[in-house]
Amino acid sequence: MKTRWTVAACALLAGVIGVATVQAGEIVDRERRQQERIAQGVQSGELTAKETQRLETEQARIENDRKQALADGKMTRKERSRLHNEQDRASHRIYRQKHDAQRQPGVK
Repeated sequence: MKTRWTVAACALLAGVIGVATVQAGEIVDRERRQQERIAQGVQSGELTAKETQRLETEQARIENDRKQALADGKMTRKERSRLHNEQDRASHRIYRQKHDAQRQPGVK
């Protein structure tokens, strides 16, 4: 009987850790997609060097926040919400910078 409870407790713990991993994976995937958008903007000349630097700094801050949220092995709803909000704001900034009138000199 004790073995069943131990197995059940381990399964529950693995499920909780698995959920945190899945949630973190979604955030990592979004970080990757935003990095790709920035790289595409650099390649096409839509982003200047200064714009790129600001966007990259913002992405690094989001990555650090994600790592800090997972430092204790779990991500709370509040931490996840804050990261999604940060990523939403970063996504809007990427869009605005790519679609403003500034262009990288010499890139067509």
